[in-house]
Parts: sequence; structure tokens; C-alpha cells
Amino acid sequence: QVQLEESGGGLVQAGGSLRLSCAASGSIFRAAAIVGWYRQAPGKQRELVARITSGGSTNYADSVKGRFTISRDNVQNTVFLQMNSLKPEDTAVYYCNVDKIYWGQGTQVTVSS
Repeated sequence: QVQLEESGGGLVQAGGSLRLSCAASGSIFRAAAIVGWYRQAPGKQRELVARITSGGSTNYADSVKGRFTISRDNVQNTVFLQMNSLKPEDTAVYYCNVDKIYWGQGTQVTVSS
């Protein structure tokens, strides 16, 4: 059974940075085609933030381009999301996803103004 565990969330002031990590059980990241970070703010739908393919290609939501960076370490089975210049509108629960099948439990990110 695949397990994903996010960490690194917290409370930060606007303009600050956080680095999220998603650790997977087993070696799923080696075989996974796409690993993504999603977020869901209260009262809103879950949305894609960034994703990375097995070949290292990346895509970002327009709202985070230039501020967030997704990366993956297939040896350590970990995917990262470096978030810089955070804004209050980035406040949400952030989820890790593998191939749109497996989800982590989420980690809360709160950005104060």
C-alpha cells in the first residue's frame, strides 16, 4: 500500500518561505509518471499547484509561477515544493499526489499579512 506523508507546513508572514516535503513509502516515485502538489483553501476546490514528470518536466499554476519550485529525489522517494514570496492567498492545505491516484493527508500552510 502506498503511503504519502507531507511535512513542512506552518505559519509564515507574507513574503516568507516554506519548503514542503512529500515522502513516499516504497519506491513509487521511481515509477510514477507525474507527482503533483495540490492545495485546497476553505470553501474552494482543490487546485493543482505544481507537478513534475518522471523526466523532470515541470508545470505550475499561473498564480505561483516564479515563486514556487517543485523538485523530486527519486532515490530518497521525496518530492519537494519550495515556496518563496508567500502571499496570504497561498493559505491552504497542501496535498501531495502521485499519478492522480494516491494522496497524502495534507499539510497546512498559513500566510499572515
